[in-house]
Amino acid sequence: MRAVITVIGKDMVGILAKVSNECAKHNINVLEVTQSILQDMFAMIMMVEISGSDVPFTQFAENIGKMGDEMGLSIHAMHEDIFNAMHTI
Repeated sequence: MRAVITVIGKDMVGILAKVSNECAKHNINVLEVTQSILQDMFAMIMMVEISGSDVPFTQFAENIGKMGDEMGLSIHAMHEDIFNAMHTI
């Protein structure tokens, strides 16, 4: 099972490291990453493998969203099935 993580906000040192570390902490493997910096805005999309996670996906998604709030970023995690369903309607 896979999920999509999006990160948007003001660029700062360590965004990729913090999000990746949170994934690693829960045995979530980062499969692909694309990121861009537009002036001072940071945007990133990650595809992650969640089948080995040690926490339920809903809990991970909530925790990573809170981490984003603490960093002043918008971080969302969405299960791949939901993402695909939203884009096929």
